[in-house]
Amino acid sequence: MARHPWVAQADDGPRFGIQVATHKRRTAQLEVTLHDDPLMVQMAAGRLIEELGYDGLFLHDHPGFSPDPWLGLAALAAVTERVTLGSVVFCVPYRHPVYLARLATDVDNLSRGRLMVGLGIGWAVPEFVNMEIPFTKASVRQAGLAEAVEIIKGLWTGEHYSFKGTHYTVDGMQLAPRPIQSPRPPIMIAGGGERTTLRQVALYADASNFGDLAAPESTFERDFSGSAASTEAMRARMDVLNGHCEAVGRPHEEVLKTHFVSWLMMAPTEAEARAKFDTYFETDRSPFARGVLAGTPEQIATYYRARIEAGMQYFVIQMLDGADHETLELFAREVMPGLR
Repeated sequence: MARHPWVAQADDGPRFGIQVATHKRRTAQLEVTLHDDPLMVQMAAGRLIEELGYDGLFLHDHPGFSPDPWLGLAALAAVTERVTLGSVVFCVPYRHPVYLARLATDVDNLSRGRLMVGLGIGWAVPEFVNMEIPFTKASVRQAGLAEAVEIIKGLWTGEHYSFKGTHYTVDGMQLAPRPIQSPRPPIMIAGGGERTTLRQVALYADASNFGDLAAPESTFERDFSGSAASTEAMRARMDVLNGHCEAVGRPHEEVLKTHFVSWLMMAPTEAEARAKFDTYFETDRSPFARGVLAGTPEQIATYYRARIEAGMQYFVIQMLDGADHETLELFAREVMPGLR
């Protein structure tokens, strides 16, 4: 497996992508209210993200409370020209790999070769239950993901392809047309599990994806630079990935190290950042609230500078309210230039 061109851009410095969602409010009790027109929120955010110079524009895959990502990506492909499109990440058990390969091929063609395919095993039990998809133990879902990657890559060759596995079977399927990208769209596998997931990244993927290894007790008691212990833990996780690459005979530079933040929220001052946070959360100590990265441009720059120094190369920033254009603009204009 050669180094994918999208990965090779890491030689030019860190890059930043935005994952857009459409939540208007999330309380401590996890009640969610969507904007009246979430697809239009996504479209407006997508145009702005491209205009501001971000590298990536991603949607998440949660059918219970978010528009379908493949539908959204197809629409975004039509209203953008440069930005990388994808999801961090598509849940493999939700769709047969043949159907995933078909959708990915179509979006890559619609976008003229701008798709990145992020894959994961899923975690939202209610979604599995309501779609009557068995929520099997992690090792079973991981094995299914491995088979799915093999099938997707096989179908992307454009040749007649067959596969017989434990979870999926394909018999002489040919996918036409092929994706535009050469050699194919890049694949990301998300998760930081040291024994299985990172080994799968080394075997099959062009990019890994995980975030900080522990959330702070409170959003507003965060050490933005990261403690020495957490930074070392992040480096250690990447060392494990590099070790898996060595074990399978693959240069570790072929794998892009990407970092995920569950919700970025910015304002010009600390008081304004706190006021913005309070419009979404009743307390800063609930599990979801603790994952929020909220602060001023200077504080947020400190946070990302520490992760770059730890070895992260690409940053996926989730915006759970795509209508928060202030955050998108502050990060692009006051944070990104100082990190490149």
